[in-house]
Amino acid sequence: MRRWLRAFPALALIGLVSLIVACGGDSETSPVRQATVASQLAPTLGDAPATAGEGGVFRRLWNEPPTLDPHQVGDVDSAGVLVEVFSGLVTLNTDLQVEADLAERWDVSDDGMTYTFFLRSNAKFHDGKQVTAQDVKYSLERALDPESYSPQVETYLDDIVGAAERINGTAQEISGLRVINDSTIEITIDAPKAYFLAKLTYPTAFVVDRVNIEKEGDDWTRKPNGTGPFKLTSYKIGEEIILERNPHYYRGPALLDRVELILSGGSAMAMYENGEIDITGVGLADLDRVSNPQESLNRELIASPPGFSLSYIGFNVEQPPFDDANFRMALALSINKQLIADQVLANLVVPATGILPPDFPGYSTSVQGPSYDAERAVALLAQSAYANNVPRIIVTVPGTGGSVGLDLEVILEMWRTMLGIDVEIQQVEWATFLQDLNEQRLQAFAGLGWQADYPDPQDFLDILFHSESRLNHSAYINPEVDDLLEQARVATEWEARKSLYNKAEQLIVDDVPWIPLWFSGENVLLLKPYVHDYRVTPLIVPKLKYVWIEG
Repeated sequence: MRRWLRAFPALALIGLVSLIVACGGDSETSPVRQATVASQLAPTLGDAPATAGEGGVFRRLWNEPPTLDPHQVGDVDSAGVLVEVFSGLVTLNTDLQVEADLAERWDVSDDGMTYTFFLRSNAKFHDGKQVTAQDVKYSLERALDPESYSPQVETYLDDIVGAAERINGTAQEISGLRVINDSTIEITIDAPKAYFLAKLTYPTAFVVDRVNIEKEGDDWTRKPNGTGPFKLTSYKIGEEIILERNPHYYRGPALLDRVELILSGGSAMAMYENGEIDITGVGLADLDRVSNPQESLNRELIASPPGFSLSYIGFNVEQPPFDDANFRMALALSINKQLIADQVLANLVVPATGILPPDFPGYSTSVQGPSYDAERAVALLAQSAYANNVPRIIVTVPGTGGSVGLDLEVILEMWRTMLGIDVEIQQVEWATFLQDLNEQRLQAFAGLGWQADYPDPQDFLDILFHSESRLNHSAYINPEVDDLLEQARVATEWEARKSLYNKAEQLIVDDVPWIPLWFSGENVLLLKPYVHDYRVTPLIVPKLKYVWIEG
């Protein structure tokens, strides 16, 4: 799930947050246990190998989540926890296909606008209470309540008829929701949209327990009565999050007893080598060592496929000097991405030429953003309104001290030496960074990335660049782009949708509201040999239920 990745300074460690590797059954004698795509991997829940036993604890480092309320989530640190504790009507499986979750099936009307969901008879909350259609209705209306409003909610639920009225406070209920009976709910949307079901897999559509929220009040997320495969049993800020197996899970209990997410920080490599955690990303400093076949850790090394994520520098195009397209393009053209990838980041990333990652639905090599051209960069700066008077520029990044990342440092030096532009860096705490980002208070922003929630180009292009999107943090407006994106929303044929998205993407990269920097390359991880079925997917989906510990 989504979304905002803390992309700097440890780009090489993105895989630790966003990817999970399935490696059970691989030969221990192989120098590198190569992970394959999820569709080639392990069994569905309940089909674990005969050697798999229940029990065990899986331990890993984690970042402090800004929220544990699914209706407020907008980042991967929170989403990675929430997909294990809560669930919705539908979910993405490890093949990235939409499948039934709390709902056992659904019907779609002939006009493609009304979905009828039939809940599983054994769908229960963590306390054993039955999940009903009223719970689904309450949860969606709570998510859209103006008193608890978050930009992500409108983005993901605005297709439902009556959502806008609920958000603006003119309606207490959502007219597009209709409870048929305790196990059946009907959802009507404003137009037939190919991606609507996929949007329901995001945590904004997860089911919560009204009694739990009303009883616990503001502290309810410390004792959430969820529906997912794991229960949150302990959360100590700055220390740890403990998840325990949910015995009432309607798709069969997870194999692990417990998951420990360590929030207190530390040296990941040292903790891994000391047996304190079971997985770690491998940074540049350790890559050569663990890649050596003579190194004992080499047998625990995993090369995992790229994720569907993009790191970038964003500009608020309403604020000087970024209101000038020539100025923005000059900055983009002055970055030698290939040089940075080769000499700074050890080719652990792929220079981004557009918005959509390689192999993502809708990706096209014909879409090309600005590439390194020093001569043209200087010429465009001279043509800009700020050629002789560049105002103060502040690039805000998440963090509370320390390095901002070698790649960003090199980029700023390229701007200084090639264009004579000096940039100040401002670091702010992660949750504050996200709030300022959502409220368009930042002049320019970096140190983060966007990870897809579901495999559809709408999840990148429409959500991030349509002029009316709440997540258009650049305040970017292009009526032609809006028109193309709106046509793509309701197009029924995939090739027609793809063509529309490709045209919109090319216009966006030509306008440079963002400078796309890196797509994630092959991630390198270390995983303890006793951990099995720890699956890799390029998106955040619930998967810890598959993990089992040997011995």
